[in-house]
Amino acid sequence: MSFDPDRIETITVDSYGTLVDPYATVAKLGEYVDASRVERIAVEWRARSIMYTMVGNAIGFYQPFYEMNRDALSYAAAANGQELTDQDIADILSVYHELDVFPDVRDGLDRLVDGGYDVYVVSNGNPEMLDSMVEHADIGGLVSDTISADEVQTFKPAPEIYRHAAARVGTPIDRVCHVAGPSFDVLGCTNAGMQSTWLNREGGPWEAFAGDCPGFEAATFHDLADELGV
Repeated sequence: MSFDPDRIETITVDSYGTLVDPYATVAKLGEYVDASRVERIAVEWRARSIMYTMVGNAIGFYQPFYEMNRDALSYAAAANGQELTDQDIADILSVYHELDVFPDVRDGLDRLVDGGYDVYVVSNGNPEMLDSMVEHADIGGLVSDTISADEVQTFKPAPEIYRHAAARVGTPIDRVCHVAGPSFDVLGCTNAGMQSTWLNREGGPWEAFAGDCPGFEAATFHDLADELGV
């Protein structure tokens, strides 16, 4: 679906990698593994976490995102010759409750809300993770609600979660714009019928296999606010 700002009524926003920076967990990881292996384990951890959710969708297996993330971390450490106890893993994962927002988030969301748009978080994260994220990020006054994959027990980019989100916010799906950093999230929401904004903070290339980016490309939330005229 092409981007049509005049038809947008509601904004939904991804969480990890869009509102908050998940790679802040790398510093915590460094307290438990060899410094020479931290970056490699962190990259493997993130990749495995995403892969587990997608494989789970494909084979009809579900467990909450916290558990997926825990199992991905356990594998990434072991695959790189590091042993982590259950308590080590719990300590590292606790950082997910204390992630910092990107610099443009609060002011950018404030512009969208002042412009008349309701903003909702739509995330693979389970409800407890999202509640603590919103509280720590101090965006509770800007976000109308959080919508978790746990409500449908299906992860992004499956269309069910986006359709569920549109129903929850009470807006026709083609009048919802979903904002996400991960490209698979952008593709998932547009496949389900939403409009999309790809938040390309690092200025990287779009996915070659997917053709042109299906929505609006922005570097910050301010770019989206500008495009919407608010």
